[in-house]
Amino acid sequence: MKKYKAFAKVNIFLKITGKRGNYHELFSRFTKLPHLYDELSFEAKKEPEFILRGNFSCETKQNTIYKAYEALLEATNSDALAKLIKTYAIRVEKNIPSFAGLGGGSSDAACFLKMCNNTLDLGLSLNELAKIGSKIGADVPFFIYDYTSANVSGIGEIVERFDEEPLELETITPKVLGSTPKVYQAFREHFYKELSDDEYARLSVQSSKDILQDYSISDANDLFEPALHLYPELKDTYQKGWFFSGSGSSFFRLKTK
Repeated sequence: MKKYKAFAKVNIFLKITGKRGNYHELFSRFTKLPHLYDELSFEAKKEPEFILRGNFSCETKQNTIYKAYEALLEATNSDALAKLIKTYAIRVEKNIPSFAGLGGGSSDAACFLKMCNNTLDLGLSLNELAKIGSKIGADVPFFIYDYTSANVSGIGEIVERFDEEPLELETITPKVLGSTPKVYQAFREHFYKELSDDEYARLSVQSSKDILQDYSISDANDLFEPALHLYPELKDTYQKGWFFSGSGSSFFRLKTK
């Protein structure tokens, strides 16, 4: 059956702007990586329960795809969706590393929502899918819209397309399984700062290429220092000219010719 691509992303910059309850509000530039993606497809099965086929490091009910199914079913109460899941398993060919700051789980969830919407003709708009996706994870709305680059703010629910020349980026992911909640906790306890209005205005219009030329790794990503504090072995991979994506553990840079 048809395979759908779930692309990875990097955060060109990631700045904390404040708090909203138990969540941190952020401002970030998300950029899609067209060369790195998982592939999702429906696959016939005999078991009536929800089945995921692929190499995963978590239980099915903890997987973002399963959470996406639950959220979509709650939003639509679709009998056709329930029947689809009884008839087909979801096959995932994993290429995006896990716990890497590249958005693999969120991208898979967004891809699944769009697969179901298209296959079943549910008629949901991208805005409606993004609203459903925001209940699953902060990065999911970005992947719903499938922009090449976007400014993302709030707790991830505000996604504004950013038009710029696509960048050729390369990534490297060390075998460091970081914890996003722990990195944010370390940020709160030891590194907390908020983005100024002036810097917010500057970053919102500055091209990704210029940001990568003008900023250091720690200036571009507020979570790099807390991640390094928790996982000092990241020093073994970091090299000058590389940047840090999300809460880690991947590094990226402009591809050298």
